[in-house]
Amino acid sequence: MGPEADHPFHLPVLLPEVLEALEAGKGGSYIDATFGAGGYSRALLSANSTTRVLALDRDPEAIREGQALVERATGRLTLVQACFGETARVAREHGFERADGVVFDIGVSSMQIDRPERGFSFRHEGPLDMRMSREGPSAADLVATSDAASLADLLRLFGEERHAGRIARAVVAAREEAPIRTTRELRRIIAAAVPQPRDGIDPATRSFQALRIAVNDELGELLRGLIGAASVLKPGGRLAVVTFHSLEDRIAKRFFQGNTGREQPISRHLPTVPHAFRAFAPIFGPIMPGEAELARNPRARSAKLRFGTRGDSPLPEGFAEAWPGQESARRRRRK
Repeated sequence: MGPEADHPFHLPVLLPEVLEALEAGKGGSYIDATFGAGGYSRALLSANSTTRVLALDRDPEAIREGQALVERATGRLTLVQACFGETARVAREHGFERADGVVFDIGVSSMQIDRPERGFSFRHEGPLDMRMSREGPSAADLVATSDAASLADLLRLFGEERHAGRIARAVVAAREEAPIRTTRELRRIIAAAVPQPRDGIDPATRSFQALRIAVNDELGELLRGLIGAASVLKPGGRLAVVTFHSLEDRIAKRFFQGNTGREQPISRHLPTVPHAFRAFAPIFGPIMPGEAELARNPRARSAKLRFGTRGDSPLPEGFAEAWPGQESARRRRRK
């Protein structure tokens, strides 16, 4: 299968570095846990004619638009609608329980950002949605039902927003006048509530990040996915994780480092995983885009790649059940 043009909405980030990290030229069985527009899957298939890829995405639009690539791959690509937190289950169901490599490209895709009807970006007028799966409560529902304290907590935890309290109070006051239904309505409320940042970053950036993470349980999905990947990689298999902000990167970093015998929390938002073993060695990163890639794709500027090689130690019994998810974050705040 020859290389095809990338989706017009998406440029895969750190692609040569990811392929090298996964040793894709050797061929084998690979899992693309965050299919998106198919950039990594397409490159993995092109790297070796014997490669098989299992790809996951929770977004039904990504699954629908990926069918053309499935057809061109003539049996070498399996595309499944599922959250990347379900990596282990899907891998076992499709015969990828001894994978040669797993890749995660965490966060919102350019396909989603650039489509106003998805409601991910304050740069476009659209419904305040942000649901990657198109199911469950939307960002508008979260904004409409959270009290000021809970909303401030969410903005602080998932957006690292230092004006969280001020923004939350402004949102609660505004919704008493009228429902907040669109991205630009929310952006205007936030911009009026806080000082203009000196760094030029839009004042709504961190709040939109926080809402998106909460709506899609992104940090919980990431940790479930990492644990699942470790359980299905064969000894010597590679795990590559591309992140775009500090919360994701911190979880990835501590997941790799936290499996070396030291008992420590994977994230300050999630509890300590009390197991001592060595799952990945050696580990590498962070690797960041070079000037040439940044010139082609400015959205890559915050990307970081970390990767490691799976050792031959089995996961300790109960490891996958050792974390209680985001409920722990809320309990930790109240203590």
